[in-house]
Amino acid sequence: MADVRAGVAKFGKFLSGMVMPNIGAFIAWGFLTAFFIETGWRPNAQLAEMVSPVLKYLIPVMIAGQGGQALAGQRGRVIGSIAVMGAIVGSEYTMLMGAMLMGPLAGLIIRRWDDWSATWKPAGLEMLVDNFSLGILGMLLAIVGYYGVGPFMGGILVVLQAGVETLVNARLLPLLSVFIEPAKVLFLNNAIGNGVFVPIATEQAKTAGQSIMYMLESNPGPGLGVLLAYALFCRDESTRQSAPGAIIIHFLGGIHEIYFPYVLMNPKVIVAPIAGNLVSILWFSMTGCGLVGPASPGSIIAFLAMAPGAKMIMILLGVLIGAAVSFAIASPIVRSTEVADLASAQSAVADMKAGEPSGDAKAGFGDKIIFACDAGMGSSAMGATRFRNRIKLDRPDLIVEHASVDEVPADTRVVVVQANLAERARRSAPQAQFVVINNFLSDPNLDSLYNSLVATAAAAGVGETDEETLTKKVEDPTTPNIAIDRAGIRLNCPSISKEEAIRASGELLMAHDAVDAGYIDAMLERERVQSVYMGMGVAIPHGTNQAKESVKKTCVTLHQYPNGIDWGEEKAYLVFGIAGVGGEHLQVLANVARALEDEDVVERMRTTDDIDWLLRVLS
Repeated sequence: MADVRAGVAKFGKFLSGMVMPNIGAFIAWGFLTAFFIETGWRPNAQLAEMVSPVLKYLIPVMIAGQGGQALAGQRGRVIGSIAVMGAIVGSEYTMLMGAMLMGPLAGLIIRRWDDWSATWKPAGLEMLVDNFSLGILGMLLAIVGYYGVGPFMGGILVVLQAGVETLVNARLLPLLSVFIEPAKVLFLNNAIGNGVFVPIATEQAKTAGQSIMYMLESNPGPGLGVLLAYALFCRDESTRQSAPGAIIIHFLGGIHEIYFPYVLMNPKVIVAPIAGNLVSILWFSMTGCGLVGPASPGSIIAFLAMAPGAKMIMILLGVLIGAAVSFAIASPIVRSTEVADLASAQSAVADMKAGEPSGDAKAGFGDKIIFACDAGMGSSAMGATRFRNRIKLDRPDLIVEHASVDEVPADTRVVVVQANLAERARRSAPQAQFVVINNFLSDPNLDSLYNSLVATAAAAGVGETDEETLTKKVEDPTTPNIAIDRAGIRLNCPSISKEEAIRASGELLMAHDAVDAGYIDAMLERERVQSVYMGMGVAIPHGTNQAKESVKKTCVTLHQYPNGIDWGEEKAYLVFGIAGVGGEHLQVLANVARALEDEDVVERMRTTDDIDWLLRVLS
């Protein structure tokens, strides 16, 4: 059962990963509808002409592109957008569900093609092969979408709409709350919300101007009632004091996940939001209420923003009625029951959100781990390389990569990030689990992640486990050194301040004509924003993202400080200055990370005066 729940949760997160980044387009369409159609707040026939194309073409293309990008990056985004056009043109219905199928399918196909073509693609003809393959495969998928996916998904939508109409006509729609509220607490709401309710609601709103289906799982009233009950009647003081803050986050911020732990602490409370949502849906059905677009996030602000002007009061009353019923039922349960630990319940919610059992951050087989830093090209690259080398014999199934905190891939399971960048990374990858560290090379949380991953592998019999195999070094002597040379190494440097060391690295990069003078200031700014100390006595000063225009060519330099220099609370002995064009410097960082696997090598690097040996190590 846990595996099924985890699978459904993962599927729901993937659907959400296609829809949520494009919610702004839904909202724009909702406002166009609310204001400018014939029955809108400010009818305007000319502006209303945008309503249909935005819904029929723009939104499905954006969703399909997002789904393709999640599986195959930019090429996936392009082919997903091409492929869904066939489904759009091949059906009279809005192809939101078609986009959720065509986008990932196209992304998967182009990724498989790219993996295969990489084995035979002629040198110098890469761009030609890539562009023609993308165009041809995209055309073929569009044809499949036109003749197959469009009509098929249109048929499914007709069946679903008929089912909804049957429930409405039989006045049974409120009974959906029996499934919706438990699904929300188990974090399965994305699968039914974005996968079913939003497509049906959008099709209804296209003809009726509004839909009650937008309201079924985004209603903030039932959760508000639960939190109010805890705020007033909970017997545990710390839990009671936490509830008012949760009310603000839930009701005004629209983050419904905040009330899930309060239900998990006392599972009997689940009857309260079920009843509250049931009464709200009944009220909305009786009064003919609906929203013109999805209310995301599900805050009262978003709820009312998507409400037709004539129905705003009725919709607000429906939310408050749901909150009142939920509060009335939850209050005696909360008041008469000892509650479990809130922290444990919050941890359980986080695990369910990630589709994993309780415990530390884990990754399943074939999952992706991303090391994230500001630019995604320096400290995270070295950290990812070192961790990949460390884990690959135990977990050859894992994908360990690096990225900018602002561009974490949607299919990432675990994100490793430094503390002061964690919030930015969470905004980029809300679906992922996080390992927050102080440095990328030697941190206790990295050791915990490694141990957890190895334990998972051992339990499943994956990876190499004999002692000799686990301790052997993996080297590639054929890899060329492309970014460091003899003139870029300075040995036996006297100890100075870290600012002077950063400036010295920048000046040596300038001496190689790799950067202009402005890059040195960007290196100092990068240290102020986030320390470039990596751990194990290594620092890698480099510029901020905004300093890319200051880089003329790729170059890596090394200053050795045998007596160390103070770097915060640590000492740095090896300072690598970096200027990178594209990813050309990453191989040198990979070689550095590989060298750091051997403590004897690290110790010798700190004090050696043998440049030839250093060059061999770094290449």
